[in-house]
Amino acid sequence: MEPMAHLGVGIGWRPEIADAIEWLPGLDWVEVVAENTCPGHLPEALVRLRERGVRVVPHGVSLGLGGADRPDPAKLAALGERAVALGAPLVTEHIAFVRTASPALEAGHLLPVPRTRDALDVLCENVRIAQDALPVPLALENIAALFTWPGEELTEGQFLTELVEQTGVRLLIDVANLHTNRVNRGEDAADVLDAIPLEALAYVHVAGGVERDGVWHDTHAHPVPPVVLDLLAELRSRVDPPGVLLERDDDFPPEAELAGELSAIRTVLTAATRRLAPAAAPEPETAPMPAAGTTSETAPTPAPGTAPDTTPTPGATPETAPGAVPGGGVPGGGGGGALRAGVPVGRPADEAGRTRVGLGQAALLSALVAGTPVPEGFDRQRIRVQARALAAKRASVVARLAPELPGILGGAGPYRTAFLAYAKGRPMTSGYRRDALDFAEHLLIRDLPADPAARRRLSAWWRDRAGARPPRRVVRWVRALLGRAA
Repeated sequence: MEPMAHLGVGIGWRPEIADAIEWLPGLDWVEVVAENTCPGHLPEALVRLRERGVRVVPHGVSLGLGGADRPDPAKLAALGERAVALGAPLVTEHIAFVRTASPALEAGHLLPVPRTRDALDVLCENVRIAQDALPVPLALENIAALFTWPGEELTEGQFLTELVEQTGVRLLIDVANLHTNRVNRGEDAADVLDAIPLEALAYVHVAGGVERDGVWHDTHAHPVPPVVLDLLAELRSRVDPPGVLLERDDDFPPEAELAGELSAIRTVLTAATRRLAPAAAPEPETAPMPAAGTTSETAPTPAPGTAPDTTPTPGATPETAPGAVPGGGVPGGGGGGALRAGVPVGRPADEAGRTRVGLGQAALLSALVAGTPVPEGFDRQRIRVQARALAAKRASVVARLAPELPGILGGAGPYRTAFLAYAKGRPMTSGYRRDALDFAEHLLIRDLPADPAARRRLSAWWRDRAGARPPRRVVRWVRALLGRAA
């Protein structure tokens, strides 16, 4: 596998901290959520970073490559379009499923795939489809999970290793997710690092979280704890990561705190480099020639952990930064097909296997978002925790996308109560923006909110965004009666 271009230390770019990111010292690169980026209308702050030579990598969250259905060509095209618009050296996604087709349900969250042969075959075929469609290499991230699937046949290390061997895909290792799974699923993070092919490493994620009642929540809204930095040091003791990125998605701290977290990451990487550097030894007067077919133990080699200086010079572009190749790709890169040259092609997933994976995922997701019985073999308490977390996330994201709704409904408390009541009987089927409209319509059908002025404001809000008149009172009554009858 060709070596990855050196990225350095970066941060997840978010509009809320765009100004702070521009002033962070020594920033090498940023990662953007692909679905939140419009290629033709890049934020000015992001454009300025690119003009300074700061690389930008799009990070997808909605492909669902671990799902039973083959990847959506439109979503793949959109991800590729963003990679081209940003001059990205690669794109990244997750080893997860996010939706089911039958029934049509959206998790609004990354859910773990079962580590079975069927699921591995499905994932590998989906990855190969994605690689062939994308203009740059693809890397996949291990995810955090609250629960384990029953009947798993492979460990995390085995699953990731076979994925790389069958597809040539790169890995994005999130050490915070390794810690999450250590707490929640009892998985030894060091064992995972020992087992996976670290030569496939694209870069590393570092993030914060919090533990409540024995469950670790990967919030991306708390400072990075020492235990996660320790895992970064564990990884660094095995390999020099091409890049390390700090993720923060909520509860954004001041610029100085962000700079401090990046400094802590650099300290870990530097300390590990010093530990790995060999002590200087006197050079022998006569170096013996290595035997045929062997390598010389005394041949000069770069000190472990060293890497070329990739600090961009003023006015440099990603294409001219050290370690880059023309066009912004990785050495030997290009699209996924080029990366997979010489990689054994695994067997395609048979349709019966896809069906088995699909049935299992549909039963689980239905239990999580539609209140159906928990499938046999799952930890019911953990599934209840996950279901509550999904509903809470759904309420929070809708409030962020439609901040007028809490105001119309009388504040955060009444909004949350109303939304969670709605979510119990209305699983998400089409994404958060549609969910906000459906929630408003749900209230209007029931002649809510009770205050007529608030109801008029909600009706106007819905009409402005739905492009149609809200249901008339008689239609609301009919729909309400039909809903009760069902």
